[in-house]
Amino acid sequence: MKRAATLDLTDLKILRELQRNGRLTNVELASRIGLSPPPTLRRVQVLEAQGYIAGYRALLDAAKLGFDVQLFAMVGLKSQSEAELHAFEARVAEWPEVREAYALSGEVDFILRCVGAELSELQDFVIKTLTAAPNVDSVKTTMIMRVSKYQPGVPLR
Repeated sequence: MKRAATLDLTDLKILRELQRNGRLTNVELASRIGLSPPPTLRRVQVLEAQGYIAGYRALLDAAKLGFDVQLFAMVGLKSQSEAELHAFEARVAEWPEVREAYALSGEVDFILRCVGAELSELQDFVIKTLTAAPNVDSVKTTMIMRVSKYQPGVPLR
């Protein structure tokens, strides 16, 4: 943790609490970390400005919204040149079905987490879009049966 070494215990407490609940008011946050609201707000603003806090968002219930099908797609590329990797990443950024994308080392070049309302919708995406994309050599998919743990963020103690 190179950059985190510059954070003190209070900064880490702020990050931990905001990671748990990004909707905390400044007063609630101050109470939880044992500091008064004005310095708490200043610290949060500094953490945001320094990039430790990358943003805030709501976690949506995919199933309630009708997105019941999830799969992982393991993608192998024909070429791993920097230009081809960037081109693939640019295409992935345009596909709304792909919610997460990770470049990997090893057997596959990318793993994509894809979400859809129906299996046929994701099958069409995989066959007509992903597999047909330039530079894609292979695609293997596996359905997500259930999410046993979902805890975004980092393990701050």
